[in-house]
Amino acid sequence: MIQALSGQLLLGLINGSFYALLSLGLAIIFGLLNVVNFAHGALYMMGAFAAWFALERLGIGYGWALLLAPAAVGLVGVVVERVMLRRLRGLDPIYGLLLTFGLALIAEGLFHQAYGNSGQSYPVPEALRGGVRLPFMYLPIYRAWVVAVSIVVCAAAWFVIEKTKLGAYLRAGTENPRLLQAFGVNVPLLFTVTYGFGVALAAFAGVMAAPIYQVQPLMGSSLVIVVFAVVVIGGMGSIAGSIVTGIGIGLVEGFTKFFYPEASAVVVFAVMALVLLVRPAGLFGRER
Repeated sequence: MIQALSGQLLLGLINGSFYALLSLGLAIIFGLLNVVNFAHGALYMMGAFAAWFALERLGIGYGWALLLAPAAVGLVGVVVERVMLRRLRGLDPIYGLLLTFGLALIAEGLFHQAYGNSGQSYPVPEALRGGVRLPFMYLPIYRAWVVAVSIVVCAAAWFVIEKTKLGAYLRAGTENPRLLQAFGVNVPLLFTVTYGFGVALAAFAGVMAAPIYQVQPLMGSSLVIVVFAVVVIGGMGSIAGSIVTGIGIGLVEGFTKFFYPEASAVVVFAVMALVLLVRPAGLFGRER
């Protein structure tokens, strides 16, 4: 029983690591740009496909893919922000949501046309294969790597945004961009870089997910709904809330799969409804 519970908690922790990375990117984009980025799941999928394409067609391995795929998808995000989203700044967030939803459908449709639904396999890197036999479970090395790297990346992003001068500029840009620009800061460039960074986080999660899940066009479409629920629970725009809630929801799903598997697919939405009834701004959000 303990071994089965540990296995489910490990699975939940892995899912929670992806939730944390994806919801962190969403929280950064919404909190600093006021854009509800519904294309986040498609960008996660593009990161996984970029890693697969780099390996299969260019011979570029996993280590370089962790750097190059997020950078490439991040550049796509920069173009989207400069060409499309910038024109919607100052308007109701629903316009950004509709635009990014349309972009997600286009991206998924193009990849589906090119690769179909069967999915592509991505091998676990040789250095991270195998596992460790613990007293109560078998721990695959790659899955431990995913959890550790996700925590480090999320902690680093939180530190940059909350504790550095750059983060102070980003937060000031959301409160009073005109005043910040009067002090000589290039606010439009700051917003572009912010969107590109949030997109790169989604692609980074996609690269790490490639050896675990099948790389296929719809891999992000169902995940993004759960991630949006995680962001709402943590508080829209809350960096710490997205990280803590993402990992916490993954563990809650793991517990639920062990004790009552039928409810595991909806437990996150039940938690979201309960949190919104008690605290409409989310666990870590601020009332406006």
